[in-house]
Amino acid sequence: MNKVVSSSAQALDGLLFDGMTIMAGGFGLCGIPENLILALRDSGVKDITVISNNCGVDDFGLGILLQTRQIRKMVSSYVGENAEFERQYLSGELELEFNPQGTLAERIRAGGAGIPAFYTKTGYGTIVAEGKETRQFDGEWYVMETALKADLSIVKAWKGDAAGNLVYRKTARNFNPMMATAAKVCVAEVEELVSEGSLDADQIHTPGIYVDRLLTGQSYEKRIERVTTRPR
Repeated sequence: MNKVVSSSAQALDGLLFDGMTIMAGGFGLCGIPENLILALRDSGVKDITVISNNCGVDDFGLGILLQTRQIRKMVSSYVGENAEFERQYLSGELELEFNPQGTLAERIRAGGAGIPAFYTKTGYGTIVAEGKETRQFDGEWYVMETALKADLSIVKAWKGDAAGNLVYRKTARNFNPMMATAAKVCVAEVEELVSEGSLDADQIHTPGIYVDRLLTGQSYEKRIERVTTRPR
């Protein structure tokens, strides 16, 4: 089955509605679906909940959707590089569900695996555990966390084929693989579209069964979130 579409707008056609929940892959600015984020902006969809490790920076990545006030709520683990994120949250304009980073990753993975909830030691005895069920196992206390699922996931891969099989490159293999499994519909953008059968089956990170639509992205900026160099 050929899942390839010709543009990011076509990839999202018929999938968007106000108030929906969207998972967006990437870590910082690494491995983010740049073209699909721009298509979300241009669609005008609003009041969305976005599940993503962070929210880009002020003028790039998911930060673009904060500028246009299309995001109502973020489910994240890190907000430190986005001043507009901070401003909207502190002013009460933006809802935030804060998660320890490993907990966020496991909540998404659980959603894709059909596991409704799990227990973790992370956050016990802190504000993270407030209002949540706690339970003791082998003398240790744990917090129950629920799975995360979405109406749509948008992910970015290095290579993909027409069947939707995906390969991520290095650290771009972050939240993308688990998010591809945890939504009703997954749309992927790739840097390179290859012929079916050319990908080494042992190297495929996301099997095509999880991917509904696929496009070849254009004009990747691949910005570095914060450049740090060693003094010469």
